[in-house]
Amino acid sequence: MIKKGVERFYLILIFLFLYLPIVVLIVLSFNNSKSRVIWGGFTLRWYQELFTSSMIMDAFKTTLILTLTASILATLLGTMAAIGIHSMRKNSRAIMLGATNIPLLNADIVTGISMMLLFVRFTSLGFHTVLISHVTFNIPYVILNVMPKLNQTSRSTYEAALDLGAKPLYAFFKIVWPEISSGVLSGFLMAVTMSLDDFSITYFTKGAGVNTLSTMIYTELRKGIMPEMYALSTILFLMAFALLLLMNMKSSRAVKQAEHSEHV
Repeated sequence: MIKKGVERFYLILIFLFLYLPIVVLIVLSFNNSKSRVIWGGFTLRWYQELFTSSMIMDAFKTTLILTLTASILATLLGTMAAIGIHSMRKNSRAIMLGATNIPLLNADIVTGISMMLLFVRFTSLGFHTVLISHVTFNIPYVILNVMPKLNQTSRSTYEAALDLGAKPLYAFFKIVWPEISSGVLSGFLMAVTMSLDDFSITYFTKGAGVNTLSTMIYTELRKGIMPEMYALSTILFLMAFALLLLMNMKSSRAVKQAEHSEHV
């Protein structure tokens, strides 16, 4: 009994550390005072100023375009890379997976500086260099999400479809794709998450006039935290929370359908 009480207290403490700062941020987004310790009454003022601020909206638009474009490209390239790695022999596959893990273990600041030096040598910094950087560091996350799903697939089923006359592309989408689609989607969401809040690599590879939310917030912190940032962070959190709920609902439905089909 005491052990269960200690476990529950520990779990509650962990969740408090995780979500209490977010709750405080959401509350501050509705605070009519710029002070972080004095409650000035409920207001939607900061949300109104958020959507009328051209600086924040431009950074938000750039961030969304960059995130979605980089995530889609990284998902396509990462999925193709995972399929290629999966078809390799055991030793070659181990080497490629080891190389895939290096960018994940490498410090962001090292990756950002090295990419900046590479871009400065061959081209000028701008939106395209940030996009290439985001695609580059997102690809390993996609590969590591798709590979476990590929390992669960049966190669003989795909080869049997080819023997029966199916075209390789048709056989892939009918046999392989349903098995790995959840991993591809997980890789895409991971890429969106990593690209959305990246600062170090973006800061070193962006050119003049290119601002994302992370770099804009860093610049504005020198002047003090704008209350509009609380409102923006709240909206981003709610968007991520809604997406997570949809994903969990979809997964639970898929599990129920699978259990139902097994019983039938």
